Amino acid sequence: MARWWAGIDPRLIDWVLALSLGAAGCVAGAAYHPQGWPRFDAMAYALSIAVSLPLVLRRRFPLAVLVVSCAVFTVYLAAGDQPSVNTWGPLVALYSLAAHRRGGAVVAGAVLTAGAVLYSGLTALPAALAVTQSVLAVAVIWVFGAGARRLTERNARLAELTALLRAEQEERARRAVMDERVRIARELHDVVAHHMSVVSVQAGLARYVVYSDPDTARRSLDTIAATSGEALEEMRRLLAVLRIPPEDAEDAAAYDPAPGLSRLDELAARVRDAGVRVEVAVTGTPRPLAPGQDQCVFRVIQESLTNVIKHAAPARAWVDLRYESERLVVRVVDDGRRRAPAATERTPPHGLLGMRERARLYGGTLSAGPRPQGGFEVVLTLPVPGPADA
Repeated sequence: MARWWAGIDPRLIDWVLALSLGAAGCVAGAAYHPQGWPRFDAMAYALSIAVSLPLVLRRRFPLAVLVVSCAVFTVYLAAGDQPSVNTWGPLVALYSLAAHRRGGAVVAGAVLTAGAVLYSGLTALPAALAVTQSVLAVAVIWVFGAGARRLTERNARLAELTALLRAEQEERARRAVMDERVRIARELHDVVAHHMSVVSVQAGLARYVVYSDPDTARRSLDTIAATSGEALEEMRRLLAVLRIPPEDAEDAAAYDPAPGLSRLDELAARVRDAGVRVEVAVTGTPRPLAPGQDQCVFRVIQESLTNVIKHAAPARAWVDLRYESERLVVRVVDDGRRRAPAATERTPPHGLLGMRERARLYGGTLSAGPRPQGGFEVVLTLPVPGPADA
């Protein structure tokens, strides 16, 4: 309902309000004519409409609208028509003034409205009651209008702060992805350097034995072909990562190349020392992975276990590596209960962003989230060569 109301053009609302109040004044004047007051004539109908019609501009020119409405209302009262019919026009104009302005303009508008309402009351009520009515009516309308203005200002400040917070979170997330890309690029650079070293050594060996030992030279050339193919693939990924604006990477720090699955047992031991009992299981036949893929898998496991230590310890964790025919599925599960971060620690999940970026870089997918039975689960699916290809 609130969304539906917020979507309406305010100008349409003002037109409906002005015409409704004018029509209500005309209907009331025609239907209600107590003894001693004349029936509505054409002038009374016209003045009833003119009292409320300026409200269509109440948001743009609230003080001018109030002045015009009070002036027409005064003319209406001076003509000797029923005083209680068109009082709402000036009061709504005063509300609009208090809701959109502050300071001396509102004070002047309140005095003007009180005078018009007092004039209306004096035509039909005792003086004391007319004064009380005018003061109470103006005070109540002023309070409601000022409250609406404060609410509008607070909502505007809240919207501004929300926009700033959203922009800051987006910037942090973007920087996190950018930093992770730079880190991955450095690791891939080291991987490509390794491949080129192998190619250089094998090329030197092949040249040395090309006449004396053709079989060894042939094997060296086969190794060069395979290694250079892997290097080209890693270089494509490297260029994709580095296709970012230079200013986004100007503060990137140098990182050492990441370890691989060969150090998984060492990682598990460190996690156990930190208070998390972790078990590692391997299903299927392990096979060599490309260096970049090896580092990707290790980093995902490392980040997942680090999150267990930070957010769920003491807990138990299980790392399951399942080698399938064309892919590797890595599943890291814990049984801990996640602790809510402190107010000062509520930052975007940079670790998950980095893991997803790594998985996407190598054509894989990563899902992470709480389990229905408790704990947290991270699943990495990575396409890898089959056993024969490896």
